[in-house]
Amino acid sequence: MKLKQRVVLLAILFVIFIFMKVFLIDNLDTSAANREDQRAFHRMMASLRVELDPRLDHTLQSPWEIAAQWVVPREVYPEETPELGAVMHAMATKKIIKADVGYKGTQLKALLILEGGQKVVFKPKRYARDYVVEGEPYAGYDRHNAEVTAFHLDRILGFRRAPLVIGRFVNLRTEIKPVATEQLLSTFLMLGNSTCFYGKCYYCRETEPACADGDIMEGSVTLWLPDVWPLQKHRHPWGRTYREGKLARWEYDESYCDAVKKTSPYDSGPRLLDIIDTAIFDYLIGNADRHHYESFQDDEGASMLILLDNAKSFGNPSLDERSILAPLYQCCIIRVSTWNRLNYLKNGVLKSALKTAMSHDPISPVLSDPHLDAMDQRLLSILATVKQCTDQFGPDIVLVEDRMTLSHL
Repeated sequence: MKLKQRVVLLAILFVIFIFMKVFLIDNLDTSAANREDQRAFHRMMASLRVELDPRLDHTLQSPWEIAAQWVVPREVYPEETPELGAVMHAMATKKIIKADVGYKGTQLKALLILEGGQKVVFKPKRYARDYVVEGEPYAGYDRHNAEVTAFHLDRILGFRRAPLVIGRFVNLRTEIKPVATEQLLSTFLMLGNSTCFYGKCYYCRETEPACADGDIMEGSVTLWLPDVWPLQKHRHPWGRTYREGKLARWEYDESYCDAVKKTSPYDSGPRLLDIIDTAIFDYLIGNADRHHYESFQDDEGASMLILLDNAKSFGNPSLDERSILAPLYQCCIIRVSTWNRLNYLKNGVLKSALKTAMSHDPISPVLSDPHLDAMDQRLLSILATVKQCTDQFGPDIVLVEDRMTLSHL
C-alpha cells in the first residue's frame, strides 16, 4: 500500500476511533441514567400495593410523626415508605375528635382532626363512579375519588409531590355531628332518610348539599402537610381566565414560553420543569383547573410544585383537553426521568399499575374502567407530543437532565 493511501486510511481510522469513543462515553452516561430510572421504576412497581396495616416498625410510634418527617423541599414522601400502609390505615380509621368547615376555597369540604391531633381534609362523594360531567373541562363538583387516584398516579410517575390521600366512610350522625363545630353543624339537614351538609365555601349552597347514604358518607381524606412547612400560593403561568371570550396570553401567543423563561422563578432552578411535569400529570387525569399552585414558602423557586387540589379531574373520559399540555408543547422541554417513566408506562402498564395501587383502598374500585382506558390513550398523546418536539428541535434540546439527590435525614 502506498504511503499516501496509508496516511488516508490511518486518518479515517482515527476519526472513527474518536467518534466511537465520544459515542460510547455519551452512551454509557445515558445508559447509566436510564438504568437508574429503570431500577427506580421496578422498585415502584414492586411496592405498588399498599396494604393497610396498623403495625408500626419505626422508632417513632405515631403515624403522624412518621409522615411529618418524610416531608423535604422536593418530596412529600420518600421513594421507599415501608410505613405507608400504617399511615394510610390511620387516616382511614382513627377516631375523629373534631369536625369543622373546610379551609378557604370554592368547593365543599370539611376539616377533621383525627386522634393524635392530625388534621385531614374530607371531601364528600358527589357523583357515582360512572357519572359523566358535561360542559367545560373544569365543570361540576369536586370528585373525591379523583383525589385518591391522583395520589397514586403521583406515586406511579415517581414525582412524590402529592399529599397522602385515602378513601374513607364516615357516619355523619355518630362520628361527625357529636364533634362538629357550630359553624359546620348549622349546615346539616335531612333529605328523606339521608343526612346531608353543605358546609361553608364560595360555591356552597343550602340547595346543593352533599348527602350520605342514610348516615354513611363516602369521601376522601387528605393528610394535612406539617405546619412547619408553610405554603406559598402562586398564580399558574398557564392559568385560564375563566371568562367567556377572553383568552389568556398563552392561548394566542406562540412565543409565550420564551417570556415565561425570563421571569422568576422560571428563569432558573427546577420550577419550569415542575410546571411541565404537572401539565403531564393534569392531562392524564383531565384536570384543567390548575389556576394557582402551591410551593413551600420563601423557597426562591427551589422547592417542588406541590400537587394539591386534584379533585376537578376525571369528569369526562371522552374529553381530552389538549390545552392542559400547553406548557409541554410550547416550551418543548421535559425531564429525562419523566420521559423514561412515561415510556415504561405505555402498552397498558399505567392502567394496570393504577388498579393494583388502588386495590386496597377502602372505597375500591376507585375509578371506572373508561377513565383508566382514557389515561392510557392520553399517555400516547403525551409521548407523541414529545416526539414532535424532538423531531423539531432534537433530543439534546428537549430532554433535560434534572436529577436531585435528596436527603431524608
